[in-house]
Amino acid sequence: MRHWIIAAAAAAIIATPTVTLAQTPIVIKFSHVVASDTPKGKAADMFKDLAEKYTGGKVKIEVYPNSTLYKDKEELEALQLGAVQMLAPSNSKFGPIGIKEFEVFDLPYLLPNTAALRKVTDGPIGKRLLGLLDSKGMTGLAYWDNGFKEMSANKPLRVPADYKGLKFRIQSSKVLEAQFRSLGATPQVMAFSDVYQALQTGVVDGQENTPSNMYTQKMHEVQKYMTLTNHGYIGYVVVVNKKFWDGLPADIRTQLSKAMDESTAFGNGKSEQENAEALAEIKKAGKTEILMPTADETLQMRKAMEPIYADMEKRVGKGLIEEVQQAVATASH
Repeated sequence: MRHWIIAAAAAAIIATPTVTLAQTPIVIKFSHVVASDTPKGKAADMFKDLAEKYTGGKVKIEVYPNSTLYKDKEELEALQLGAVQMLAPSNSKFGPIGIKEFEVFDLPYLLPNTAALRKVTDGPIGKRLLGLLDSKGMTGLAYWDNGFKEMSANKPLRVPADYKGLKFRIQSSKVLEAQFRSLGATPQVMAFSDVYQALQTGVVDGQENTPSNMYTQKMHEVQKYMTLTNHGYIGYVVVVNKKFWDGLPADIRTQLSKAMDESTAFGNGKSEQENAEALAEIKKAGKTEILMPTADETLQMRKAMEPIYADMEKRVGKGLIEEVQQAVATASH
């Protein structure tokens, strides 16, 4: 696969317009792994429209949704090699390439609501984390929300004991791995595009995701139960190849940044709405029973996962975890 990405990167370099062809638009390939009809998909399409409008057609954005260009594991390498210019990977994806701090967003029950989340992403913590991407040949442009995660399986999940012995699909994240192990379940790293089939064939028993991701990937059709745990958050970081970004004319960068700010506000506003609508559609489909945990059941889940914080201090950074907890405590509820 690496050879294929390198070949694609070489072809992209050869195809780059020379200075003499100034009228040729600058092409930005924007690859992502979810459906177009999701908060991320809609934000990417909005960015395309605004970027092309604000640059007066000097920039052409090609959006490749639903893993049509690259799957989860390949996309960051493709970006670093220049085969694609822009991505919006989930926070978890940066741990495996050495920026473990982003896995703070994977800690269960850390971010209680959107207000707390915004305090983290829009403040000094969020800015500092984006700065860490520079060393990997990327520039971080924005934080995009997907929403809060729910659990699903073919058996009711109410308390930690219900998870024992089940196989759960996870994104590649040491925090998420520890989360399911703390519940007595077996975590299995898998590309997002493979989850539906894995659930359908029983390769895995369950998964965690936002309602919009579950609904657009039809996961609810192959899962009998969904528990509204709201235990974690899925978000994305929009990244661009640093060399490519730094090489753009300053005015183009300014116009693209404006388009990014506006599409970020649009997408993040859509997130809560889309998840609520997707949940309603899942209920309406009638194939999945929706469970609402009691306060006591939630407390049992939180207690089971509490040791993860101490375990992950070395990996994610004790200071960072405490800083996020402090920001959350001072956020408006």
